Amino acid sequence: MLPESIELQVVTPERHVLEETVLAIEIPGKEGYLGVLPGHAPLITELGVGILAYRTGSATRYLTIIEGYAEVLPDRVIVLAEISEKAEEIDVDRSRAAQDRAQRALAQHGPGTAEWQAERQAIERAMVRIAAASQAGMARAQTKEP
Repeated sequence: MLPESIELQVVTPERHVLEETVLAIEIPGKEGYLGVLPGHAPLITELGVGILAYRTGSATRYLTIIEGYAEVLPDRVIVLAEISEKAEEIDVDRSRAAQDRAQRALAQHGPGTAEWQAERQAIERAMVRIAAASQAGMARAQTKEP
């Protein structure tokens, strides 16, 4: 008999981000997104940079994932991420400022250099944070209107 839900746990080296019973999960794998429903075949996968979406009832919630690994079992998914934050924890203005700084710094380094690659990764992380907050409807709530 297949389980009806999945226990989702998201952990980083700094903290336990989430532990919740969910109905479906979409995980940002290294080579693309992976959908997980109750009863999924066991696997271990490397994670990339992206948004983890999970559904509880009629609500869908979002987390950022910055690299790591996920263990998928029929009734449980454990995500071990380098960095992760819930969409509602994201400071959109700070993320936009980090993206702007990285884009300015990127222009000062040649493609292929270690500095250039680090700035590209910083831009990617900022874009994922902004996208997660936007999907959760947080961008407008945190951005101050003039």
